[in-house]
Amino acid sequence: MTAQITFYENKLAFEMDPSDLFEALNNGEKILALDARKAFAFESEHIPAAINIPHREMNEETTRLLNRDFIYVVYCDGIGCNASTKGALNMSKLGFKVKELIGGIEWWKLDGYATEGTESSAGQELSCAC
Repeated sequence: MTAQITFYENKLAFEMDPSDLFEALNNGEKILALDARKAFAFESEHIPAAINIPHREMNEETTRLLNRDFIYVVYCDGIGCNASTKGALNMSKLGFKVKELIGGIEWWKLDGYATEGTESSAGQELSCAC
């Protein structure tokens, strides 16, 4: 039973779902969404107020101005893409507090949240069922 509890505690320590991210952002918590996709994807559509550092470009120089007091919730397209996992690993290696967004921007939109960018969506009035 202890191993099982530890597994789920660790899972929650390193992952976040869209509803928890939305709530944390709206509550003014020290948290930022970090889009790990290439710039053209970010420009097209991203989570509001997110920053963009493609996972291949994450290094001391590209992250030097980031506040280390924040938790960075790294995301990409969704479950068929591992840019968020690569980005979360890179950010962790650089010494940042990181979580990975479950389902990426696709689940963000499926949960009804708005996006910004040239192909933004208004989102819907939904509430979390969990």
